[in-house]
Amino acid sequence: MTYFAVVNERGPAWNDSRSRRDQAGWVEHAAYIDALAREGFFLLVGPLSPTRSLLIVEAESEQAARNRLATDPWRKDGTLRLFSIEPWEVLVGNPRLAGSHG
Repeated sequence: MTYFAVVNERGPAWNDSRSRRDQAGWVEHAAYIDALAREGFFLLVGPLSPTRSLLIVEAESEQAARNRLATDPWRKDGTLRLFSIEPWEVLVGNPRLAGSHG
């Protein structure tokens, strides 16, 4: 398994007059995030700025990560869009994240 650093940004359906949790489809998006976190796909998730979020995911490949992320209700309806995805190696940190690299 490989770690990937994923940055999402606001998509065309994002409503600037609403907070993150007041966006259309928040409940479905949050349930999606929670389910994948329980499965171990998401290791860390959180906002980087008012317009971008960082997700650290664990997947077999970049394409596998992309496929999994494409099922997010906010990605499907345009609330979020993928800004970048890059392999990420943990050198120092929590043993779960560091794995054999620690």
